[in-house]
Amino acid sequence: MKVKQSSRLPLYAFVAFVAVMFAVPAGAHLNTTGMGPLYDGLMHFLLSPEDFLPVLALALLAGLRGAAYGRRTLFIIPAAWLVGGLAGITGVVRNGNPFVSAAWFLLLGGLLAADAKLSLRMTTALAALVGLYHGYLNGTGMGQFETAAVALLGLVFAVFVLVALAAAFVVRLQAHWTRIAVRVAGSWIAASGLLMLGWAVRTR
Repeated sequence: MKVKQSSRLPLYAFVAFVAVMFAVPAGAHLNTTGMGPLYDGLMHFLLSPEDFLPVLALALLAGLRGAAYGRRTLFIIPAAWLVGGLAGITGVVRNGNPFVSAAWFLLLGGLLAADAKLSLRMTTALAALVGLYHGYLNGTGMGQFETAAVALLGLVFAVFVLVALAAAFVVRLQAHWTRIAVRVAGSWIAASGLLMLGWAVRTR
């Protein structure tokens, strides 16, 4: 009986993860932490699964490919996020499309699960697209430029730290089973994308 319960723990964890993911409201609007716009931007990223998980998936994939990929991703994503965010601050307010969000989960989670042998150029292009798209959505609806720019800096800093930690952690992995565990995380992200897609279709 204990064996059966322990074998179900990953399933319970996955269900809990998806429940939390859907419980967090998506959108560009910043929630005020009371600690200033810099922390508002930082916390917005950490509490937004639609932003956090695609970045995490790409950082882990870059780590699997090696140090050169990790370094390139480390600087491309935050830079593109900053450019997209600055464009979004002065742009039209938009909310993320649930189908596009699901597509990012499926694409990046699937690539990570498959341990896709992407070229450095392709990884760079993916990092730029992720940063520009999510940065633009974050930038829209942030409010006045002065406050929004500071919040954007906090958000970009959070992106930089996440990529640095995740990629560096995976690059150092040598045991085969540890790299398999990283790919399993990618399969969870891709599965979450399927659930998001089904939810989006049902609510249309």
